[in-house]
Amino acid sequence: MVNPAGIILSPRAAYAALAGRPRALGALAIFLAIAMSGSFIFMSTRVGQEAVIDQQVRTLESFGRQIPDAAYERMEAMAPYVRYFSAASILVTFPVATIVSAGILIAVFNGALGGTATFKQVYAVVTHSLMVLALQQLFVYPLDYAKQSLSNPTNLGIFLPFLDEASFPARLLGSIDLFVIWWIVNLAIGVGVLYTRRTAPIATTMLGFYVAIAAVVAAARTVLSSGA
Repeated sequence: MVNPAGIILSPRAAYAALAGRPRALGALAIFLAIAMSGSFIFMSTRVGQEAVIDQQVRTLESFGRQIPDAAYERMEAMAPYVRYFSAASILVTFPVATIVSAGILIAVFNGALGGTATFKQVYAVVTHSLMVLALQQLFVYPLDYAKQSLSNPTNLGIFLPFLDEASFPARLLGSIDLFVIWWIVNLAIGVGVLYTRRTAPIATTMLGFYVAIAAVVAAARTVLSSGA
């Protein structure tokens, strides 16, 4: 495993070293330890549990649903257990997601574009790129605790706070995270190094898919909430 700080500070050099000696499990373990412990600690506090309830209510209301008292009481009863569900979800979701992501990259760059990288190399790049998201966890949870909310403090919507929260532009910007943009660019650098291709076209394509998915989600939420 290369130095995790290298992925953040000097990604091109770090990925070049990783291509020669691909190691994946160490980086994945570091990310899981940070993400799971951060989530568990935050949601073990009363502030965290109230933030979870507030997020659940806001999410359901954004799709046009009203929350009856009985449903709210069930949320309160389940709040102390959310920390376990969240940690378990991280433990299952990210290992699977990294394998799927590596498989997609292999299919595109090896199958469609004639690349020769091994799955081990691609998987190592994908898992090491998670260091950006690990940094996100360390940055976001203290902010969430301070503001007593799980509303994303690093989304693009923070730059246009005057927008109506229920509008499509606000929902779209709120769905796009600065750290995720950084992670995509970082991953694109790793893929570019591995396949000796330019970073810009790879990053642009990946970011395009990310924005397209965010737009679909924002549109669905806007339509459903307006029809309530």
